[in-house]
Amino acid sequence: MTHRLSAAAGAAIRRLRRDRGWTLADLSIRSGVPLSSLSKVELGQTSLGYEVLIRLCRALDVEIDHLLRPDPLSEPAPAQAARRAVIRAGEGEPRDFGGLTGLAGATDLLRRTFTPVVFEVVNNQPVGGLLRASGEAYLMVLSGQIVMHSDAYAPLSLGQGDSVYFDGQMGFGLTTGGDGPARALLVHQGEDIAQY
Repeated sequence: MTHRLSAAAGAAIRRLRRDRGWTLADLSIRSGVPLSSLSKVELGQTSLGYEVLIRLCRALDVEIDHLLRPDPLSEPAPAQAARRAVIRAGEGEPRDFGGLTGLAGATDLLRRTFTPVVFEVVNNQPVGGLLRASGEAYLMVLSGQIVMHSDAYAPLSLGQGDSVYFDGQMGFGLTTGGDGPARALLVHQGEDIAQY
């Protein structure tokens, strides 16, 4: 499948998954396609093979031509006015990415344009692969010292109250920059972060 068709199919898959209120992990379980592959498919970063395409069509309960149409299947429902999600201290959906553990907030809202995640950073050495979000991201250190590693820049040291706004598609990782653990708020576009 050409790159342009793969990108269009990836966007359609993402739209259909979100319309159903599924995470990437949900679609991975339902389709049998690995989570890391799904993320790349949705971002148009990999070619979409026939077998994977069929698995995804079955999981999403759509015909194959629905994923290959040049125009969107349907417009997503407009966001409801006056939506809100309250996240109490210590609450949230558990997340584990590359040795980082955290709690994602507002996960009960469907079709979120961004996701806030409070991470605990306890390692002073990079663990696992780099992380990638689907769009722009914002990181603010809540406590302690953090070093942000990326595949595009030299390591960046950040202290309590420091923040950085960056392209989430750039691979990034977080380690502690001091003796103890640190906490950070990461706000990223979309619903999921992938590890590579």
